[in-house]
Amino acid sequence: MTATPEDLLARLEALGADIKTYHHPPVFTVEESKALRGDLPGTHCKCLLLKDKKNVLWLVVTTEDRRTDMKDLRHRIGAATLSFAKPEVLRQTLGVEPGSVTPFALINDSEHRVNVVLDEDMLTRTLLNFHPLTNTATTSIGTRHLLEFIESCGHQPRIVGL
Repeated sequence: MTATPEDLLARLEALGADIKTYHHPPVFTVEESKALRGDLPGTHCKCLLLKDKKNVLWLVVTTEDRRTDMKDLRHRIGAATLSFAKPEVLRQTLGVEPGSVTPFALINDSEHRVNVVLDEDMLTRTLLNFHPLTNTATTSIGTRHLLEFIESCGHQPRIVGL
């Protein structure tokens, strides 16, 4: 069964994560997010669910303005040729729709199909912002609590300089 945003927030609170959630109209791109968020504190991030030529899934999480060169990324993480995962794969593995990809969706990856890659620079930030399984809200979380959440979902993230 797929977790709801309420399930996620309850799980984060049970883990002792200090979070704050802000509701807003749906956003699908970094540009839309920038236009709507005003002075929301913290570092805004983007998340890409990628599939390599060998059908290995990769969730890459970085700051919103970081350019992602797929060829370079592939070498940095030891993947075959990368492409964006199709919407059906998002729904099946992470239980989210396009525009709502987030490390919080690892709560739905009970089969541990997704390899998690976190940008080393992003982890130097104090407060990070992600969608809480829906693109109609943004949840701020401390970096340490994000790592604890990911590990509580049974994933060991790779920390890579992107």
